[in-house]
Amino acid sequence: METLAFTDTFVFAYIILPLIIFFARIMDQTIGTIRIIFVSKSMKYLAPLLGFFEVILWLIIMRQIFQNLDNYIYYIAYAAGFGMGNYVGILIENKMAMGLVQMRVIPQKDSSKLIEFLREAGYRFTTINGYGAEGAVEIIFSVIKRKSVEDFVSIIERFNPKAFYTIEEVKFVSEGGPLNYNTEQDFDKMKRLYRQLRKSK
Repeated sequence: METLAFTDTFVFAYIILPLIIFFARIMDQTIGTIRIIFVSKSMKYLAPLLGFFEVILWLIIMRQIFQNLDNYIYYIAYAAGFGMGNYVGILIENKMAMGLVQMRVIPQKDSSKLIEFLREAGYRFTTINGYGAEGAVEIIFSVIKRKSVEDFVSIIERFNPKAFYTIEEVKFVSEGGPLNYNTEQDFDKMKRLYRQLRKSK
C-alpha cells in the first residue's frame, strides 16, 4: 500500500496550508500598509524595499492558491489575512508614530498659563488673534513629533480643558521656521515642569 506524502494529507490541505496562507497574507498586507504610509511621507528608500518583500510574499501566496483553485478554504484564508493585515499594519504604524503633526489650538478661556508652560517646556509655536462666535480668541499653532501628541494634548487639557484643537499631518517643515518640534531634551524638561506643577497643587 502506497503511503501518502504529508503534503497530500487532509490535515495539510485543509488546516496547515490555509493557516500558512492566512499568516503570510497578514505579513504581506501589513508590509503593504506600512509601505503606503511611507510613500505618503516621501520615504523614498524604505518604501521600495518594503515593496520588494511585499511582492515576493504575494507571489508565494498566489502560487499556492492557483495550484489549489478547487479549495475554497484558501480563498477564505486569503481574504481573512488581507483584512487582518490592514489592521496589524495600522497598529504597527501607530506604535512607530513617525512624522510630524501640526497642532492648532483655540482656547476657550485665558490661555496665558498654557502659553507660558509651552514656552518653558521648550515648544516653539505661533499665536494669532482671531474672532469666533463668542468673541475674540487666540489661536496657537505648533508642529511636534507624532509620538509627542499625547503629552501635548495632556498639557492642553490641564490648562484649558475646554479648548478646541485639531491635529493634522505635516509633510515638510523648513529649517529655522517659526514652527518646529521639540527634541528629546525638551520633552524631559517639559515632564519635569509638569511634575513640579502637579506637586505644587
